[in-house]
Amino acid sequence: MAGVVGLGGGVGVVRGGMEDAGHMMKAVEWAERSSGATAPHPKAGCVIVRGRRIVGGGGLYGEGARSAELQAVEEAGEHARGATAFLNLEPGDCDGDDAAVAALVRGGVERVVIGMRHPLPHFRGKAIAALRRAGARVEVGGEGFGDGGAIAAALKACEFANAPLLYRARHNLPMSTLKYAMTLDGKIAASSGHAAWVSSAVSRERVFRTRAESDAVIVGGNTVRSDNPSLTTRQEGGHQPDRIVMSRALDLPREANLWDVSKVHTIVMTQKGANQEFQKYLASRGVEVVEFDFLSPRAVMEHCYLRGYLSVLWECGGTLSAPAIQGSVIHKVLAFIAPKIVGGLKAPTPVGELGMVQMTQALKLSDVTFEQTGPDMLVTGYLQPIPGVSLSGNDELTSTSGADFAEVASKPSVIRFNKPWDRYGALSNRSYHPITLPDCDGKSVVWSSVEHYYQASKFAGVNDPLAVQCKAEIQATECPEEAARLGEALSRQRPDLVRKDWDIVKLQVIRTALEAKFLAYPALKSFLLSTEGSVLVESSQNDSFWGASKNGVGLNHLGRLLMDLRAELRGGPFTDGLVNGHSTKSSVNGSKDFFGIHRQQVAS
Repeated sequence: MAGVVGLGGGVGVVRGGMEDAGHMMKAVEWAERSSGATAPHPKAGCVIVRGRRIVGGGGLYGEGARSAELQAVEEAGEHARGATAFLNLEPGDCDGDDAAVAALVRGGVERVVIGMRHPLPHFRGKAIAALRRAGARVEVGGEGFGDGGAIAAALKACEFANAPLLYRARHNLPMSTLKYAMTLDGKIAASSGHAAWVSSAVSRERVFRTRAESDAVIVGGNTVRSDNPSLTTRQEGGHQPDRIVMSRALDLPREANLWDVSKVHTIVMTQKGANQEFQKYLASRGVEVVEFDFLSPRAVMEHCYLRGYLSVLWECGGTLSAPAIQGSVIHKVLAFIAPKIVGGLKAPTPVGELGMVQMTQALKLSDVTFEQTGPDMLVTGYLQPIPGVSLSGNDELTSTSGADFAEVASKPSVIRFNKPWDRYGALSNRSYHPITLPDCDGKSVVWSSVEHYYQASKFAGVNDPLAVQCKAEIQATECPEEAARLGEALSRQRPDLVRKDWDIVKLQVIRTALEAKFLAYPALKSFLLSTEGSVLVESSQNDSFWGASKNGVGLNHLGRLLMDLRAELRGGPFTDGLVNGHSTKSSVNGSKDFFGIHRQQVAS
């Protein structure tokens, strides 16, 4: 590569202009292509430019998928050498071998233009420093690169693309969007409560797309009782957001579309001790119930943050939207205004009482846009401005080698992990680390992640054509999130297709895959060993088997297996830690895997 020309070093001349702005917008377009395909995940896009021609492009398809930079370099081939790469977001992955940076260096990219630093502090500045050390000329938006209207607009587009990640990093909350449709005189229903339909079919189609880009959709009990919504995206396949109902008294109908969880998960969030009989009924229908000491919009959003959500869509009425706004958990507003007048002194409005008595107290939106959707007008704006990326002296690390990946500053006694973009995300089953293990015919197969292997194993040895097809689709999926969606959907809809001994062998399925993963990647092995002395906890709020579940009452089998593997890798005895009263000790015996080749029984 060429000599280092970096903004931090004060050497060289930073370039900009219309062409750079156009290329950055193309990177944003690549990033946006994955919207709703696999949530949650940051949106990352990369284009590689040689002269004025784009020679390669890629986008992060989903959580745990191959990096956008790797895709772009592969497409560019030899044309990447000496070229410029435009990235809307600083690379941030948990691979341990820094796959995105390695791809750009290996491809010979000379100049790298990054729209914004990574908002998460454990990634921020790491890739930038590594690229500069490798000799790349790195320019970063807002740090000397960004003069001129076109460039400024492109950098703003980078912020819009990853607004959910920015809100999460700054506020420790998912980004929340309040959506409503109202008439020209500000009503969301007639005085009778009839609300079908306020907006047009074109507007409703736009709502379906917005749902598909969200991790969860929230309604209140009034909406369930009056509208009986389904809250789906109205499309087969693809991402479906979790459906959340907030109800303190739990005075909800026994029959509702939301209680059908055959295709989409439903969570009811309520006050502790509310309507225990109905809670049991919901549990019998497969609906998850989460109790709070005091149910409030902020408490729910804090819980959603711990679940790993990035984006939440509120489709509630005015009774719930008002306290959500007052609780400062609503960041963005989507208001569909239909050219209709319905009148009615008691007709409901989209936002209830906020306690304001003067117009000067009114909340003002920023970055407002107007768009026509069919006969309606869509007004979009932000109640809370999109946070910028805060910089500090520790933002730019000095090394990104495998050894540094294993270093953990101020290591906690309990290490929690969940999503691949967490600080300890490499411990997740959905990190993109291909492993080679046998299929049911004994033939070695490359599985894109532990999650791919685990989901396919549910149907191993089942000769039904649907099970065979699902295994093939799981293996072919781009990312672990999609593999999980396919496997979980079929096992939920057709439990008869799941292998009969699944409950017996599923622990060993993960154990086999974990061993393959951590032995195949030296940096990962070093990283796992570096957690010695800490209890590992898979912090999924909704998984009481593999994770800790809400309030840490789950079995945490994934964390326990990782601690066992850690002990085995260091050549010592198995761990015998305690996580909320649960022993982490397990023993392994036997010799065949889940395809009937090397199964080992795991008793815990």
